[in-house]
Amino acid sequence: MTTEIRNLRTPNNKSTDTSLKPTIEKDPKEKATDIGQYLLCRQCLKIISSPAERIEVQGAHVHTFANPQGIVYEIGCFKNAAGCGYTGIPTDEYTWFRGFRWRVALCGLCLTHLGWLFMSTARLSFNGLILNRLVESKKQV
Repeated sequence: MTTEIRNLRTPNNKSTDTSLKPTIEKDPKEKATDIGQYLLCRQCLKIISSPAERIEVQGAHVHTFANPQGIVYEIGCFKNAAGCGYTGIPTDEYTWFRGFRWRVALCGLCLTHLGWLFMSTARLSFNGLILNRLVESKKQV
């Protein structure tokens, strides 16, 4: 079995684009389908965010990175993740997004590691959530 890794970047890669961009505007009919949809913690089903919170960072919503231990994560970028709590002191050590410091993002209910909160000195922030730790639901649970 072969696993395809796209856009793999290690912390040593330097990207100069730190802009945050909303995702491509959807047709109004498609926007309506996002209403009532939620992204839930796969472990406990707590509401974490919604598809409407998806954003692009450095030109993409989805990124694949490896941490210094070689663990590969596929993350999606979200403007808000109200169901997350955060731990740790913000650091720029091994950051995947140049100009951003990060903290660990946990499920606010079961404390499962769901990703990271990235913060810039320009007061921009976004959540990088591990996509295989989330599930979609069309109605509130």
